[in-house]
Amino acid sequence: MTDRDVIRRHSKSFSLAARLLPPVERRRAEALYAWCRAADDAVDHATSANAAVDALEKLRNDIDDVYAGRPVTGPAEALRMVVDECAVPREYPLEMIAGFEMDATGATYRTTDDLLLYCHRAAGVVGLMMCHVFGVSDDAALPHAADLGTAMQLTNIARDVAEDWSRGRLYIPERWLTNVPQPGTKLDDVALAPAIRRLLNVADHYYRSGALGLKYLSPRCRLAIRVAALVYSEIGREVARRGHKANGPRAFVPKWRKAVLVAQATLELRPNRPGIPLRRPNRRVDFDRSNAPLQSKLTFANASK
Repeated sequence: MTDRDVIRRHSKSFSLAARLLPPVERRRAEALYAWCRAADDAVDHATSANAAVDALEKLRNDIDDVYAGRPVTGPAEALRMVVDECAVPREYPLEMIAGFEMDATGATYRTTDDLLLYCHRAAGVVGLMMCHVFGVSDDAALPHAADLGTAMQLTNIARDVAEDWSRGRLYIPERWLTNVPQPGTKLDDVALAPAIRRLLNVADHYYRSGALGLKYLSPRCRLAIRVAALVYSEIGREVARRGHKANGPRAFVPKWRKAVLVAQATLELRPNRPGIPLRRPNRRVDFDRSNAPLQSKLTFANASK
């Protein structure tokens, strides 16, 4: 299965956005997605806790080999291509593996900060890696890219509450709930609706920040990312239209609505003025757990070589 096949199979929304990218950026984005998907599946589909630990160790060893220039096989080859061409800091894929470890070890989420840390690891760092894929020229774009990834992950969580619960996971912070559901019980739609609404409200905050980063992208990358953001936002609106219920059919955006959103993004971004001259980011962004919720939780660090 090619990298393109992987994204088409696993994410209709990201596949749509990728088709709007220039050829080089599309190839890199599809390769990065393929590695992220394979890494996630390696941990998520582990047959036991020990197997999950082994999968995490292999992923970290693969990352070490990629950055040390040692031979790699399988999905790590896709990561190597992106790292070699785009100078992605080593800390970003490692941070993503730390997010997978939170799933594998059954991390609990008591506070908003706990949730935001997970979202940053699961998806915020993808936004940061995409800045390298797109050759972003201004380091100021980085926090906005991470925030957009966080927004999308919050939307995923709001949509997939019941599916995640079937795997023994609840990402909604316990402090948001009057009664925390007990393992093995069915989720109460009425009790969880306010928390799911809050998830989407927090997501909206991060979508607004993400939109501020569009100006740092080249015109075609700008369009692709705007479409991805609009489609994901629409998933959240569909969850809201269904009454913020945890149970029930999975929310999705039909093809006709996606076509409308592509047209909307195209009109929004006209005139398509050229972006800032492109180069790779010079600095790296870290997640800062000390800040209050909904404030900027990202800090600059020197990029690793």
